Amino acid sequence: MTVTGQPANVYATRGQPLTIAQLAELTGVSIPTVSKVVNGRAEVAPETRAMVEDAIREHGYRRRRRRAGPAALLELVFHELEGPYPLELIKGVEQVAREHRLGVVLSQLQGRHTPGRGWIEDVLDRRPTGVIAVFSGPDAAQRDQLRTREIPLVLVDPTGEPGHTVPSVGASNWSGGLSATRHLIDLKHRRIAIITGPADALSSRARLDGYRAAMDTAGVPVDPALVREGDFQVEDGLRHTRELLRLPEPPTAVFACNDGTAIGVYQAAAEAGRRIPHDLSVVGFDDLPAPWMIPPLTTVRQPLTEMAVAAATMVVTLARGEVPSSNRLELSTTLVVRGSTAPPSRALWSGRLTPRQR
Repeated sequence: MTVTGQPANVYATRGQPLTIAQLAELTGVSIPTVSKVVNGRAEVAPETRAMVEDAIREHGYRRRRRRAGPAALLELVFHELEGPYPLELIKGVEQVAREHRLGVVLSQLQGRHTPGRGWIEDVLDRRPTGVIAVFSGPDAAQRDQLRTREIPLVLVDPTGEPGHTVPSVGASNWSGGLSATRHLIDLKHRRIAIITGPADALSSRARLDGYRAAMDTAGVPVDPALVREGDFQVEDGLRHTRELLRLPEPPTAVFACNDGTAIGVYQAAAEAGRRIPHDLSVVGFDDLPAPWMIPPLTTVRQPLTEMAVAAATMVVTLARGEVPSSNRLELSTTLVVRGSTAPPSRALWSGRLTPRQR
């Protein structure tokens, strides 16, 4: 970069990151403009912002005075704050935050999985100790901005492949999907439907792969009509189960890839006069509202609080300049068998419907 005509390495030879004044001189923009970019403020033209960010990435940035420490905050970001799922993660982060005398700032992205520019500007302005992004994550440019300001980032339940440079914490989704499906196969179910989460979500794909592996190992063909894509919402379970129960050969069991979807399955079964588990077995995933459903839901327990504790601990470790013991953690899931699963009834097993089901 040589906006002012000076060679790009004019400061690099000094072996130190650049101050705001040096960045301004190098890029040919004003000191206040560079300050706005550094501190995540708005009102900077995109081209100018990109030029300054490029200079920061290449040469680094340092304050003229001794740099102030980060704010005693952990930034916790959700794609949305609905249902019991976020609460379990908040509890885990709060536990670690208390131990280290840190506050917790909550953000939600209104259902998006990538934050907008306003979010990154607010974070750079707050300068938290670290950022924990749940089922979401900053894009490449935003990650660079966090890195150059030395704000560590950890992903929890990442939607896509996080890459080797970003620490992440997840659950054993593949083995969870495998154990859920195996349980139904062991009960002699063969028409087993699955309602997944979004296809671009890493956890959703892994649970589906576990389902397919269990079916393949047992020699049970997967009927494409029984594989339905949802979005981890109650409405998905309701809509897809209505359709599944209208098939000429309806399923005798449904694996719902989260407990919210399972609630929708219960609703659709009740509408159709199907009794759980006598007429339809159901397995969920998460173990959140599961014990209070009627009948109590068989589900795969995901250790959400423990995942949040691990992520917050990783952030604190990185903020101290230390290296975590592992860059990628995958915590074990556990099948919890309750009252929503049973062998298929003889009428269903023989392909006949009871009078109530007609």
